[in-house]
Amino acid sequence: MSLPDMSASELLVKLQSTAHYDALNFMLISSETAFSALNPIRQAGVVAILPKPFAHQDLLRALRTTLDYIDPEELALANYHADELKVLVVDDSMAARNHIARVLGAMGIESITKAENGLDAIAKLSDEDFDLIITDLNMPEMDGQQLIEHIRHDMGNTYIPILMVTSEHDAARLSSVQQSGVSAICDKPFEPQTVREILFRVLDEA
Repeated sequence: MSLPDMSASELLVKLQSTAHYDALNFMLISSETAFSALNPIRQAGVVAILPKPFAHQDLLRALRTTLDYIDPEELALANYHADELKVLVVDDSMAARNHIARVLGAMGIESITKAENGLDAIAKLSDEDFDLIITDLNMPEMDGQQLIEHIRHDMGNTYIPILMVTSEHDAARLSSVQQSGVSAICDKPFEPQTVREILFRVLDEA
């Protein structure tokens, strides 16, 4: 996490801004547990976080997550074809948007639109229909919970699946999000298999 000249999250952002390394996968090995320290690298799109010291099963899980991210299985849904899905990804972090889009793209999803906050997402929703929304929680202008409430209540759209991908761990905040009408909540960093299972559930039940 802490390097002599920069933090791990700063290194990841720097690598992602360089064309030659923009698709490089990044695993963090650290003894850091503080939310404030880990959140920036979660937002930057780290593939896995491995605690230090780590047990054999921790390393195995992190490696499997990384390999699954590099070469995930294509989505096989009963009610949709992955290459026909239209997905809106909402996150104020460009690195996080690109990270989520890469994972979805590797699963066979081709039509991905990106928005940098809730207000930007609403503008895009007024112009286009989507099959799925994936949103962050903490964003400026309009956060993920406000976006969900706007979609469910102001727009009257109770059917579109909404997946929230967030590093938030406050139980009261997450409970409030659950009540706003989110279809599912997934941690950052997420495991591709976990996202795949959630998408099976929210899309095939929609």
